[in-house]
Amino acid sequence: MLTDTKLRKIKPTGRAIKLTDEKGLYVYVTPSGGVSFRYDYRLNGKRETLTLGRYPDLSLGHAREQLAEARTLVAAGQSPARTKQYGKIAARVASGNTFKVFTESWFGRMAFSRSASWSDLNRRWLDRDIYPIIGHMPMNEIEAQHVLAIMEKMDEKGIAKSAEYARGLIAQIFKFAVLKKRAKANPASDLRGAVMVPAPKHREPLKAKNVPAFIEALDAYSGRLSTKLAIKLLMLTFVRKNELAAAEKNEFDLEAAEWRIPAKRMKMKDAHIVPLSRQALECVGELISIASNSRFLLPNLGSLDKYMAGTTFNKAIDTMGYGGKFTPHGFRATASSLLNEMGFRPDVIERQLAHTERNRVRAAYNRAEYLEERRQMMQAWADYIDSLVAGANVSPIRKGRHA
Repeated sequence: MLTDTKLRKIKPTGRAIKLTDEKGLYVYVTPSGGVSFRYDYRLNGKRETLTLGRYPDLSLGHAREQLAEARTLVAAGQSPARTKQYGKIAARVASGNTFKVFTESWFGRMAFSRSASWSDLNRRWLDRDIYPIIGHMPMNEIEAQHVLAIMEKMDEKGIAKSAEYARGLIAQIFKFAVLKKRAKANPASDLRGAVMVPAPKHREPLKAKNVPAFIEALDAYSGRLSTKLAIKLLMLTFVRKNELAAAEKNEFDLEAAEWRIPAKRMKMKDAHIVPLSRQALECVGELISIASNSRFLLPNLGSLDKYMAGTTFNKAIDTMGYGGKFTPHGFRATASSLLNEMGFRPDVIERQLAHTERNRVRAAYNRAEYLEERRQMMQAWADYIDSLVAGANVSPIRKGRHA
């Protein structure tokens, strides 16, 4: 029988040797002196060898324990060598099947067909809130309690609504993982309502009578001129705020008075044309001069290689005294409501809002751009805003700080 003393005294002999222990266990010594525990057995008439581990990483006592387990498998007609191999494969699969690894693959597929705002929001929740807790975990080890921990931590930060969105994101990921046989269950599916989400506050769009006061507040805003002009341009074009925030100079054709937003930046992934009124052109021209060498119309204050954060619009409007009353997205509802009152055709308004036709049959046949009608409408909209301001004797936006 082998002892630890005998094992420690093994020296290289220049040839391979075997030193037996008991019940089929032995050590195989390489010509250079490497020592490993092995077990030879016969199964279904064939000889197999199981390598238990290297000495001294694996002690003699633990080698004998593993031998007992292997002999039990052989007695049951199972191959301990193949069982060990399958275990290694399963471990490799598990290490490559962490939530973060799987999610990054899923995210890459989804982002291709989603808007930039979708990517930005979900990326923020993943990196800031989700990955730190479950990113390193194998998919099949994640349970409802782990997802709940993410939600409760976000709730403690005062972002309960985001916590529910994060739960929905995790649920989407696991739904796909279950379909792909990379997870057995969806731990987020039954947690809807686990965090109490405050009832949404419905903010009214600006009415015609409120427009002059808003312009006056914008004029009095002490922030950067580029932010003031951006808010005015948002009102004149009523695009989504992230579509404007990420706008690049080369998207604007000043001679044609058009802004062509590429499909990749649109929520519905359809390229969109925004006819520019004279007033909008003035805003764009001044913003281009302010933007210096940046390719973006609204470069980030910290770097010309990045565009302005969409939250800048919200913060400015809050500073103007409209916090909790009005948001940048409200310009779309304001324009839709007032343009309908002005008598423009709903189809033309909806096309300018870049809304998707809910009736799929109608959408298949209704591809009209209504471009000429939209040009007239956008100029009429800008003139209408000017008339409201003039009627209330409100000064136009004055120049402010450029930096």
